[in-house]
Formats: sequence, C-alpha cells, structure tokens
Amino acid sequence: MTAQETLLVRVIQKQAEAEGITSIELARADGAPLPPFSAGSHIDVHLPASAGGLVRQYSLCNASHEQHRYRIAVLRDAASRGGSVGMHDAVHEGDLITISTPRNLFALHPAPHTLLVAGGIGVTPFLCMADRLQRTGASYALHYCTRSPERTAFASELKASPMAANVHFYTDSEGHKLDALALLADAPAGTRLYVCGPAGFIEYVVNTAKNLAWPQDHIHLEYFAAPAQDTSGDQTFEVRLASTGKTYTVAKDTSVVHALRVHGVDIMTACEQGVCGTCITRVLEGEVEHRDMYLTEEERASHEQFLPCCSRARSKLLVLDL
Repeated sequence: MTAQETLLVRVIQKQAEAEGITSIELARADGAPLPPFSAGSHIDVHLPASAGGLVRQYSLCNASHEQHRYRIAVLRDAASRGGSVGMHDAVHEGDLITISTPRNLFALHPAPHTLLVAGGIGVTPFLCMADRLQRTGASYALHYCTRSPERTAFASELKASPMAANVHFYTDSEGHKLDALALLADAPAGTRLYVCGPAGFIEYVVNTAKNLAWPQDHIHLEYFAAPAQDTSGDQTFEVRLASTGKTYTVAKDTSVVHALRVHGVDIMTACEQGVCGTCITRVLEGEVEHRDMYLTEEERASHEQFLPCCSRARSKLLVLDL
C-alpha cells in the first residue's frame, strides 16, 4: 500500500463555531491552488510533534468548487485519544502543518431526492454536500440534530445561505427531536439516505431505515469514531506473512498492527479505529472477526480483507498478503 500524497499548508484562520467546536481553514503554503475535491471528501491531518504526531481524518466542509482553501471543523472530545485536543490546543493560526490530498469515501450518488441526516459534528461533510446539491438544483433536505443551540455549529451560516429552506434543526434541550420513522417513512421512492454523527445516532437512523425495508445500497453512512467494543473474550492468535512465511503471535490485548510493528513489519495506519480504511489488508487464509466501520457486510462475509488496526481472528491463524 502506498502512502497518499501530502501537502504543506498554512492555518489561515481558526475560530470557535459552537461550544467545543472549532473550525480551521487551510491554504497551500506556496500559494498555489489546492487540489480539487468532491463533496463528501476528507483529508488526513498530521498533527505537530507537540501533539504526538498523530494522524486524524476530517471532512472538508467548504464548497467543493473552492481551491483557495480547505475548511475542517473539530469537536473537542473529552475522551479524545489526543487528536481533537491536539487540534484545539497545539494548532494555531499561522502554523504550517502537513495534510494528505483529499479522498472521498462518502460520495454523493444521483437520486430523485437526497436526505442528509447529521448528529452534532457529523454535519461537517453535509455542509459541502448540501452546497453541491443546492448548486446543481437537486432535490434534498438536511436534518441537523444537536444537544442545544450553543452546540449547533454553523447554524447562522446555514440560516443565511441559499440552503436555508432545505435545512431543518432539532435540539434536544428544546424538546425538538428527530422522528426518524416519520421522516424516512415519508421519503419519496428512490431517495438516498446519508447519515453521519455519533455511533448511537447512526445506528438509530440506519436501523429505522432498514426496518422500513430501505434498499441497502441507498443507505450511506460515515462514522467519526468507532463504537466501544467488548474485548473481554479476546484470545491470542497468529498471523503469517505470505511473502516470508514467518508467523507472529497476536496477544489478546494488542492489535495485529502493533504485534507486527514490534517485529519491524509496518502497516500504514491513520485512525487506528477501523473507520478510515487506510490499513486495509488482504487475507489469504483464515476467518476474521471484523470490528471495523469501513467494510460492507458483503466484504466482511467474504473474509478476503480486513482492517488489522482493530479486527481480529476467529480462526487460530490468519495468512496475510504481506
């Protein structure tokens, strides 16, 4: 697997958008236009060494026709593994940081109608997607759910935009909650559903759609973080590298990525939660216990590939195409 192309960018603006949420605008350090991107794209951000040198993914939330800037937004997470806190505390206006070129795992598809359903910070990819749908004259609606008005980032921007008539706000503190059943039951035939936000929120909306017999290929979702896993039953297993025939033990309290790294076998990673797909690896033999949020159900059932940052083995041995 080859690494993505990287760019050196400067932080040209950093500002609070809501309680705990900060937006960061980036421009190319050499002043040249940034690579184009499509609605739904994200970038990998390489945090500075002072923040642990972590790599994290953030959706681009500015209009997709812009090439003078990229804009991302970051929620400060109390349970952060270092990424969100580092973005808030260690990245400042004027700083130079490294990012990847954009890639899109959450692309828009043609549809007679598009429903964008956001929970909290999950609104970020939908700012760009709604802008694109608006500019192309497509039929769509954005349903944006938050805990309170104070935590509703970009509310003023959305209300003042050409998209305003298509945006619907829901705030828990005001007793105005999304009724997913009513929303999805009334959707026109052929509607595509896009959902982004916390894991529990995504599961609520997606399960509602599935219970209404929505076609699986019309339900699209993107996680920002993987839900907690029950690891109490984890067992030791082995992985064998097809290229060398060498076998390594993966202890019950470590990942395949970390077990191999100890022996000098490095697999490229980014999120290390099974969300981004960076570490996807081909499996030649064995049965996988999938714990990612990236592969489809069909891909998981085939056991032909897995994400070694989080997934494990059901069989005693996995033979990997490494």
